[in-house]
Amino acid sequence: MAKRKGKGPTPKAEDRHWHGKRQKARAVKSSRRTGTQTLGPGGRPKPAETGGDRTSGRPGPGRPAGARRATGEVPELVTGRNPVVEALRAGVPGTALYVTGGTDERIRESMQLAADRRIPLLETGKNELDRLTDNAVHQGIALQVKPYRYAHPDDLLTGRAPLIVAVDGITDPRNLGAIVRSAAAFGAAGVVIPERRAAGVTAGTWKSSAGTLATVPVAQATNLTRQLKAYQKAGCFVAGLDARGETAVADMDIASGPFVLVVGSEGKGMGRLVADTCDLLVTIPMPGTAESLNAGVAAGIALYEVSRLRSTAP
Repeated sequence: MAKRKGKGPTPKAEDRHWHGKRQKARAVKSSRRTGTQTLGPGGRPKPAETGGDRTSGRPGPGRPAGARRATGEVPELVTGRNPVVEALRAGVPGTALYVTGGTDERIRESMQLAADRRIPLLETGKNELDRLTDNAVHQGIALQVKPYRYAHPDDLLTGRAPLIVAVDGITDPRNLGAIVRSAAAFGAAGVVIPERRAAGVTAGTWKSSAGTLATVPVAQATNLTRQLKAYQKAGCFVAGLDARGETAVADMDIASGPFVLVVGSEGKGMGRLVADTCDLLVTIPMPGTAESLNAGVAAGIALYEVSRLRSTAP
């Protein structure tokens, strides 16, 4: 079989046809922030590439400082008859099903689903299950979920025009799962989340992602602002979804190239430093009476528009 020819490395920012558009967008943004009406010189100074060694953790070429490759933590336990059976129905990757007995219909279904997927069934006593679940209300059943292995943010820079979703301030795992599901639907290379003070990949995330976490990688960044700057240095245009934006998502022709869409929380939105790092703030026009959208819903709408723009780009 003939080998497929690769698309080649991602071109530098200055070699891209939209580089001038980014400089103009930054200049407009800078003039609005300072209250001036004239356009200053385009672009903010780029930080030096600090990098990071993948094996030692020391700074080095090719790895932005502050980012790491996570390897997973302690396995999570989903407890309760309804949560367990729903997690199994959603395809959450379990590694063991603990059962104390009982003839409840949901327990029987959970045991059958586990058997179908070759998940080990472990019969245990109530006291032992109390200890394993830290005295949570388990109703005689618990599903152990294997730790999620996060990707590195650099791993998402695939192809000539990668589409990456970054989230800031999302603390509900179900919202994160919904965003991952939209990312899968509209061809994103992956999702980047902050390492701290943010939702991670849990059983709830797996459930709301409808299993798409198996195909869409989630990466962790120690410092999201620094990671966005690293993406900019790699040639990506970074747009933040914000109610204050003056450009509608549907009018964002810049999305045809390497692109990062930043989504904030429903209440507070993006943090100030993250918003200031974005090349452009974009919004979803809402003629109705709702003041804001759920973060997962907003991400889905924005990604649809980005996908449409990319499909019609010359």
